[in-house]
Amino acid sequence: MRLTGLLYRAHDPGWAFAPTSGEGARLYGGRFNPKGTRALYLSRAIETAWLEAQQGFAFKPQPKTLCAYEVDCDDIVDLTDAAMRAAHGVEVSDLACAWEDIAARGGTPPSWTVAERLRAAGMAGAIVPSFAPGVAADATNVVLWRWSEAPPHRIRVIDDHDRLPRNDASWR
Repeated sequence: MRLTGLLYRAHDPGWAFAPTSGEGARLYGGRFNPKGTRALYLSRAIETAWLEAQQGFAFKPQPKTLCAYEVDCDDIVDLTDAAMRAAHGVEVSDLACAWEDIAARGGTPPSWTVAERLRAAGMAGAIVPSFAPGVAADATNVVLWRWSEAPPHRIRVIDDHDRLPRNDASWR
């Protein structure tokens, strides 16, 4: 399917110079990517983006840079839809797995296996449920494995007034 519209991300201010890089996910891994694999995690609502970024700090929010992104991306699978999950052999438990714990014990989280299978099938990304603490039951995210500034997987951070830094020198 094709996904168009606005998506959001609240990220560490240290990455404000590269809000579309996917480097943080590559360095540290994520629910849908092991270390070494780039991914861009975005949310479909500002509130979800904030809660996703504050995991582990629910009672002591840390500084974040909130960005909006214009998205026009093909090859997206909607894993919030039961029929789509069934078509791709995905269980909600695969998506909701305790991925950090499994990876820390040397295992391969089911969510990584799902992501690898979808990437191999040509998917650029997926719409997925949010599992952040305190999030609404219908909150969703988008994880991208392929994106660029050009179609068919276009992602553009909105920074019309050039407020984001151009390098990381101001954040170190």
